[in-house]
Formats: sequence, C-alpha cells, structure tokens
Amino acid sequence: MLTVYKDLDLEILPDVTVDVDARVITVKGPRGELQKNLRHLAMDIRLIKGPKGDKVKFIVWHGGRKHLACLRTALAAVNNMMKGVTIGFQYKMRAVYAHFPINMITASDNKSVEIRNFLGEKRVRNVQMLEGVTISEDKNQKDQVLVEGNDINNVSQSAALLHGITLVRNKDIRKFLDGIYCTAKTSVVQVEA
Repeated sequence: MLTVYKDLDLEILPDVTVDVDARVITVKGPRGELQKNLRHLAMDIRLIKGPKGDKVKFIVWHGGRKHLACLRTALAAVNNMMKGVTIGFQYKMRAVYAHFPINMITASDNKSVEIRNFLGEKRVRNVQMLEGVTISEDKNQKDQVLVEGNDINNVSQSAALLHGITLVRNKDIRKFLDGIYCTAKTSVVQVEA
C-alpha cells in the first residue's frame, strides 16, 4: 500500500552548518567539510529554519515500503556527516599473530601502511588509505594502529582494506587466526558523558 506523505526531521548540531542544493548536502564543522550527493534517492530534502534551531527535513511522496526505507538511510548519512565534522571517527586495528610477528610500518605522511612478515611470508603488503583518512601507530598499545578521519565511509573502508589484505588463504582458518582485526570503533575527539 502506498503512503501519501512521510517525513523525518534531523536537528542540526549547534556548531555545524548544513547546506542543501538539489539533493547535494554540504556539512561544515570544526573538523572540516563533507559533501554527499543524494540525487539517486527520490525524495525532497529541505532546510527548515526555526526559533528552536535549524532542521533538515526528508520527505517522500507516494512511497511504498522500500521507498520509505530511503528516509532513514538519508537521515543516517547526514547524521554521520555531522558527527564526522564535529568529533570524527576512529577505528582501532590490532595485529594478531601466533608465531610470526606482523610488522606494520606507517608512512611518514600517515597515508599508507606497509605490512611485513605476515605468516612469515616475504611478500610486502601495501595499503593506501582513502581520501581524508590517516593511519598512525597507537602509543598506548603494542601492535595497534589508529585509522582516523571525518567521513565514516572512507574510514571504515580503509579499515576493511587493512583487514582484507591479511586474510589467510589455503589454510585452516580455525587454526591460523593471524591477521589485522578491528578492536574498537570510537571518535577522534573524546566526548564527556
């Protein structure tokens, strides 16, 4: 059954500015600027100015169940952009090994990492971080790196590339558990509760 009209509102954070131009959303904050093109979603996106604060309104007209699901997707995407430009995203990636210690060497510009001695192999694995993502060694924990950035899509994909390059092939994965795994997903700026 078609729903005639459905909408969701998203409150804009105090230190963030949002601009909507033909379903291209630009979010500016203390940590930088992010832009996302949502033209592939058939919906209205409006900026509502109000006395209690500004809002972004997402509207779907005559939508079925699958079409209405796009509302929350768009809302979550803009919400993650606002979080990114205020507190950022940080993934903690830990090298786990049984016998051969995995060496992770980060480049001086923090844009790539070199992985050596995985399962004792001579092959050197290189992983380039995506745009706006940095990687650095964790000072508090041995064999751990921090993948940080403002765009959650790029940060999570960079962490996935790091994990995926150290997958064990042609061996029993119940026995060979070596690899680089995500141990925590937090924010760059620590927020007091």
